[in-house]
Amino acid sequence: MEPMARDDRELLLAARRGDAECFGAFFRRHHALVLAYLARRVDEPEVAADLLAETFASLLSVVSDHRRDLPASPSGWLLLTARNLLIDRHRHGLVAEAARVKLQLAPLDLDDHDIELIIQAGHDNELLGRIYELLPVEQADALAARVIDELDYGFIAGRTNTSEAVIRKRVSRALATLRTALGS
Repeated sequence: MEPMARDDRELLLAARRGDAECFGAFFRRHHALVLAYLARRVDEPEVAADLLAETFASLLSVVSDHRRDLPASPSGWLLLTARNLLIDRHRHGLVAEAARVKLQLAPLDLDDHDIELIIQAGHDNELLGRIYELLPVEQADALAARVIDELDYGFIAGRTNTSEAVIRKRVSRALATLRTALGS
């Protein structure tokens, strides 16, 4: 059955079984709705794109974790998650910046190519959908936490019960995968 002919739950169930094309189809079906919701609530398009990525990364985490139930109403779940991320982003951004300054940690130092790659992904919904298909969940989560949320490696490691070196490697591998996939 063609992915777009399936209902939302069927797409997510197929994605859980490893069919990345079905998650891509789910993303294409709902990204405009979530992006419109976010764009009306934030001033900067880049922030809306970041939150869109975080929303779908959260869903991908649920889909990838076989112990968790899939949402009964996936589109409602997406909007509720987007709303919660808006709230968390405001609260967490203030706390994360204060923690970074207190610990005297420098922000992530990205080169121009890395920044352009991330900006391009935020503005190109098709590319954003491919990123979810290209990266393992752990790498996508680490990249989002470090680059989008600008959290320090130690904080991310503590939050995920891994070492700082593992988080650094995940971010590095995610960027390398994206560079290769985008032909640069």
